[in-house]
Amino acid sequence: MTTVLKAKLLTGIFLVAIAIAAPAQTVTTIYTFGSGGSSLTLPAGVMAQGQDGDFYGVTLSGNGCCQGIIYKISSEGVLTSLYPMAQSDGSTCSGLTLGTDGNFYGTCQNGGANSYGTLFKVTSAGVLTVLHNFAAQGSTSDGCIPYAPPIQASNGDFYGTTAFCGANNYGTVYKLTLAGAYSLLYSFQGPPNDTVLPFGLIEGTDGDLWGVGNGWIISGGGVFKITLAGKESLVYTFEPNADGEFVDGENPNANLIQGSNGDFYGTTYQGGTGNEGTIFEITAAGEETVLYSFPNQTDGAYPTLPLTQGPNGLLFGAATDCAGGGCAQAGLFDITTKGAYKTIYLYPLVCSNCGQPEAPLLLSTNGTLYSTTEQGGVGVGSFYSVDNGYSPFISPVNTKSGAEGARVGILGQGFSSKSVVEFGGTKATATKLTGSTYMLAEVPTGALTGDITVTTGSTKLSTLGSYRITPTYKSFTPPSGPVGTVVTFNGTGLTQTTKVTIDKISAAFTVVSDSEITLTVPAGAATGKIVVTTKGGSVTSSTNFTVN
Repeated sequence: MTTVLKAKLLTGIFLVAIAIAAPAQTVTTIYTFGSGGSSLTLPAGVMAQGQDGDFYGVTLSGNGCCQGIIYKISSEGVLTSLYPMAQSDGSTCSGLTLGTDGNFYGTCQNGGANSYGTLFKVTSAGVLTVLHNFAAQGSTSDGCIPYAPPIQASNGDFYGTTAFCGANNYGTVYKLTLAGAYSLLYSFQGPPNDTVLPFGLIEGTDGDLWGVGNGWIISGGGVFKITLAGKESLVYTFEPNADGEFVDGENPNANLIQGSNGDFYGTTYQGGTGNEGTIFEITAAGEETVLYSFPNQTDGAYPTLPLTQGPNGLLFGAATDCAGGGCAQAGLFDITTKGAYKTIYLYPLVCSNCGQPEAPLLLSTNGTLYSTTEQGGVGVGSFYSVDNGYSPFISPVNTKSGAEGARVGILGQGFSSKSVVEFGGTKATATKLTGSTYMLAEVPTGALTGDITVTTGSTKLSTLGSYRITPTYKSFTPPSGPVGTVVTFNGTGLTQTTKVTIDKISAAFTVVSDSEITLTVPAGAATGKIVVTTKGGSVTSSTNFTVN
């Protein structure tokens, strides 16, 4: 079996074959930046798939020294320059995130009014608006120098981090509403209370935001979580052993991902048995396991990018090697959640500092992985794909759960006016189509926790994971009574109820309908809230039931 690199250059198609263990993935260079007289060079940072199915990103150069260009590129390699960034817009940018409004949100580490970074949004047509200028270095009232674009949480607001400034100059967590209101949520305190120099965030299935702190020169770094209200807690700290070795990893340089099994996965830039970086797993309870320690630089080392998980649970990543310093070959790899590691592709060292992967792999809804290199090829950067034989799927935009009546944006392909959307097998009655790759669907009454599916003719596409239907509360009657009283609880999303408690004491219950359950006040219960738990989440009554 072979991995094939197909470089579609201006002069023809150049093939390079590399022997690897079966099964093989096909790595294809689709477009070379800087070719054909294009000024777009040095693509880096997170790409986002837009509502039109194309991919949106930002280069590090092409408009002066460090001022990049917002671009989009199709899976076939058709490149469109959207917006040349001025110094006032920001420079050395970190990538883009698709919002539920169809716009893209990003950050830059430098530039802007104070020269220490910006937070911006840009439309798919290339209209850019600076939403916030981060403070100057040394500020204690705001953050500065963001290393990652913000993420949009399930409540619709955006959250992100800055690497420096804040109350202790150890970085911050900020919040941005969809309406554009910015606020500082948390300032990192540093060891031993928490970590320093935070990277990007993700939202866990527990509703909290999870991230890593690099540790900088102060510590080995750590994993933290923070609520949407700003309550932060340290989950795990990378510590040296008695010999001063960070065998569990040191200095994580990229944000986490949450796997389909609920655990979190990430990389460290240093540490491990070879002190050349690790791939690790951490549970929600903070138990860390090193899945792989990079042993040498033969197949890449020093990983600095987030991982990406495929539909079959396989993790993909890039060992960037010396953070793009060109010390040795960088490499693409995959690894199972049990730690079985395999090199997919090694970037050739055809010149100094070439073939630098500086962007994580993006799993497109067509089933193919895409990313960019900052340099390499005949130009200055490339857009490439990794084909692992995955089938197309659909993806809800920035949400994994919602109540009945919520509007969910769905990315995919092949949509038409005849497409049928179902939530856990229940048909959505309200949908709005935007082209063949995006639609809005309203979560219907009676929806069940499970896959979202879109059926168009004989083609049925599903999400890669369950969409959770969160229950809601409306009322309960009677408001009081003795043990044995039958209480009627009304809300929505109650069909899959699994547990009911009063004052934390389990009560017997019966599901009457999606909007009603009855429960019996249990022995030992005192006055307290009624909590209903379903397969999609929990809901608590706003008032107490009085036991008399």
